[in-house]
Amino acid sequence: MDRQMIISVGREFGSGGHVIAEALAKKFGLPLYDSNLLEHIAQEKNIDHAELKKYDEKPKNKLLSRTVRGYSNSAQENIAYMQFDYLKKKAESGESFVVVGRCAETKLKEFPGLISFFILGDKEKKAERVMKVYGVSRDEALHMMEREDWERKTYHNYYCKGKWGDSRNYDFSINSSRLGIDGTVTMLEEYIRAAVHE
Repeated sequence: MDRQMIISVGREFGSGGHVIAEALAKKFGLPLYDSNLLEHIAQEKNIDHAELKKYDEKPKNKLLSRTVRGYSNSAQENIAYMQFDYLKKKAESGESFVVVGRCAETKLKEFPGLISFFILGDKEKKAERVMKVYGVSRDEALHMMEREDWERKTYHNYYCKGKWGDSRNYDFSINSSRLGIDGTVTMLEEYIRAAVHE
């Protein structure tokens, strides 16, 4: 593949977005960046990975943080910017990759090879998936979905002008409950191949 390709996958919790991103990375032979970004950053900066992971894609606590002369004391904010910078450097180097979340559809918008997706799903189907994957009750699954999506939305909307999940901010939004995981992967693969050869 001569042309750079960056596939950005935003997702609702329980939609299977991460599994879909993994499948796309495999199909196109690309590295996948998700929470593993923190491992790369920890190695580069000689920081404890476990310490960084606690704050991954978490909203900034506005009550406990402040910024003075451009420096923030918020671990969440500092880690978010470390990830944005890391992804931007990868993109600037010409690397092709798949990235899950991390505001990539906005932060990497300047790169012509970017193709961005948002994966959503029907509430009951997502709850079933969360129950199966995490071995929890329906009530626990619904609570997890609500909490995780609130965190993702708050995180995203703090760092981006466009709203999380708003279809206008992505090239393609798809409900994975309709086609299932495999069917959604096939549909997105076709879309990517068509977009790359347009």
